[in-house]
Amino acid sequence: MTRLAGAGDALVRNHGGTLAGAPGPLLDCGVLASSMRTLAVLASGQGTNFEALARAAERGELGGRIAILLCDRPGAAVIERAQQRGIESLCPPCGAFRTRIEDESTWVAPLRERGVQVVLLAGFMRRLHETFIAAFPEGILNIHPSLLPAFHGLDAIGQAWRHGARVTGCTVHRVDAGLDSGPIVAQSVVEIRDSDTLETLEARVHETEHRLYPSAVRRYLTEPWRVEGRRLVFAAGMGAQRD
Repeated sequence: MTRLAGAGDALVRNHGGTLAGAPGPLLDCGVLASSMRTLAVLASGQGTNFEALARAAERGELGGRIAILLCDRPGAAVIERAQQRGIESLCPPCGAFRTRIEDESTWVAPLRERGVQVVLLAGFMRRLHETFIAAFPEGILNIHPSLLPAFHGLDAIGQAWRHGARVTGCTVHRVDAGLDSGPIVAQSVVEIRDSDTLETLEARVHETEHRLYPSAVRRYLTEPWRVEGRRLVFAAGMGAQRD
């Protein structure tokens, strides 16, 4: 029998895994408890996606409460956005590397202390590895400014523009050990118009991100889903949306 998360459970694990704090194996199905979840956001820059998430949380439309922001750049604008909304922010040590965190346990610890269950990446410019990912199995989401699997990695909007794509968009996906490779939660399409410049395209993609990310997070946290191969499937289905 497939077991869904109960009132005291964290996120259901897939592929026969075991739910933290729950007895016995679970089948390939998942949902979060109906109570509000405790969330953290990781960000590096201006924080516009962070603000979109925070506003949705304030309206009760995110499916959880943002308890803390972790940032790898002490002077980043996102920290001021968090302060303005009364959300705690920390800048744990990153170590000597530019693109990853040297000791991820120093980032996991403050999240554990605050009871964080789900982590949302919002313009976070470092790759996460085994220590962090294992601490939040199936509980890390990211938004990427392309229609994955096309144009992964850095400068995704510029990649689509230079390639001559006629459409691009954004993708919310679960984070795994690969680069922008986790199961896709939601996508939204943005047409590349003949009249577009790179700047106007970037603005429309980012506007679309701000709408898609909060709605995708809420759905992931509150509706039943299952994983079929690489596909994350909601009970009612969720196709691409056109902007």
